[in-house]
Amino acid sequence: MSSARPQLSFWQIWNMCFGFLGIQFGFALQNANVSRIFQTLGADIDDIPILWVAAPVTGLLVQPIIGYLSDNTWNRLGRRRPYFLVGAICATLALLFMPNSPTLWIAAGTLWIMDASINISMEPFRAFVGDMLPEKQRTTGFAMQSFFIGVGAVVASAMPWMMTNWMGISNVAPEGQIPDSVKYAFYFGGAVFLLAVLWTVVRTREYSPEQLAAFEKAERGAVTEAAASASTRTSGQYWRDGALWAFAGIALTLVIQQQGWDQQLYILAGGCVFFGVIQWLSAYLQGTGSTQNGFYQVVDDLFHMPKTMKQLALVQFFSWFALFSMWIYTTSAVTEHHFQSTDITSAAYNDGADWVGVLFAAYNGFAALAAFFIPWLARVTSRKVAHLINLSLGGLGLISFIFIHDPNLLLLSMVGVGIAWASILSLPYAVLSGSLPGNKMGVYMGIFNFFIVIPQIMAASVLGFLVKQLFDGQPMYALVLGGGFMILAGLSMLLVEDKADQTSTAAEAAPQTATPIAK
Repeated sequence: MSSARPQLSFWQIWNMCFGFLGIQFGFALQNANVSRIFQTLGADIDDIPILWVAAPVTGLLVQPIIGYLSDNTWNRLGRRRPYFLVGAICATLALLFMPNSPTLWIAAGTLWIMDASINISMEPFRAFVGDMLPEKQRTTGFAMQSFFIGVGAVVASAMPWMMTNWMGISNVAPEGQIPDSVKYAFYFGGAVFLLAVLWTVVRTREYSPEQLAAFEKAERGAVTEAAASASTRTSGQYWRDGALWAFAGIALTLVIQQQGWDQQLYILAGGCVFFGVIQWLSAYLQGTGSTQNGFYQVVDDLFHMPKTMKQLALVQFFSWFALFSMWIYTTSAVTEHHFQSTDITSAAYNDGADWVGVLFAAYNGFAALAAFFIPWLARVTSRKVAHLINLSLGGLGLISFIFIHDPNLLLLSMVGVGIAWASILSLPYAVLSGSLPGNKMGVYMGIFNFFIVIPQIMAASVLGFLVKQLFDGQPMYALVLGGGFMILAGLSMLLVEDKADQTSTAAEAAPQTATPIAK
């Protein structure tokens, strides 16, 4: 007799999420220091967004592929864990090399490799929670990931500052060279990344495909509309819509060229053409009957997303546009507005850049603490209302940067940002996982990353243009704009249908039978 997915103990959830400590260590070092590295190697402030585009484009390509592959993998290490390990090894090597990049474009290429490697490890962790936990424990599972993300990022973001102020390592260097404090932070981060992921690989086991299929059958009452969707997109629709997207991209390219707009807008135009070409390829594969491959399956799944996933896409768009604004422009905004320096060789600039690391550590620390009360807030209100509250606090925190002149008081702004960050990393995924079929948990989690990546690509395309044309080159206004987008994200959450909430009562009432985890 089939049984529903059993509940796991606190320590089992702890072990399965522990690898995120290392993953966010890598991401935090990247987010807090890569703009600084780019500027040190000669990038102009207007060029930084286009250099950052490597990261989201990598995620756009890598995550659905890894999700699809991990859905269809089973070996001695399991289903998701092989990807945890491979990604961790590659990311560690990239972290060791990044601060030693001799030129700007090598640094940009290393960012691409590093982000691809981190995404290989990270994507299966999201699906891992859906595989291993019953519906009523998933909010806790994703909140636990938020906790480890926060704890890891606290240390990683502040590492250059700690290297300088606690260990006496220099945070300045000759023009064109990376300070030793940044180099040693990346070396330490590579070691932490690998060891944390190894802990999860060694200390957890996964359910076999047969066990997961039995759980899916037992939980069929809470199953998703995605599983029930049997509609097929025709080759004619792919050809037609592909032509429309390609034409829009070409037209936008011509407008950018004729108007002399910022060259970073070509990224947006190229994305439209790329999406059109993808649909043409899908039409060709369908016409030749070559549909049993990862490329076609991922594209087909993209066009047959559950309704809840489509609604969450808008929330994710606004949320991640705001975050990308913060990651790109906080260093330049704080050093210019609060430390009155744009000279990257000056002590004031480097003090400001180090303080940004502390601020990023602070918001991740607040996120780690927020991870404990977010499940409670979701229970006493709802996941939608909880996310609205959290994102509004984050938006107000970003907007407050322009009104605060004492850089020490920016720590108060980071309270709201940290709460929003913890919520972004947990509640949308908890809502989403309840609407997905178990046999496509990985690929849909990867596709969901599109709605993180697309706003980042758009931000990289238009933020430099907006800061230059509308805000007279003042990066502080990019943070204010990001705050507004974060509040819009919270309001958009009210439009989402949380099917998981509707099924949780039934799930709680169902008897739980212990099921051994496959070795």
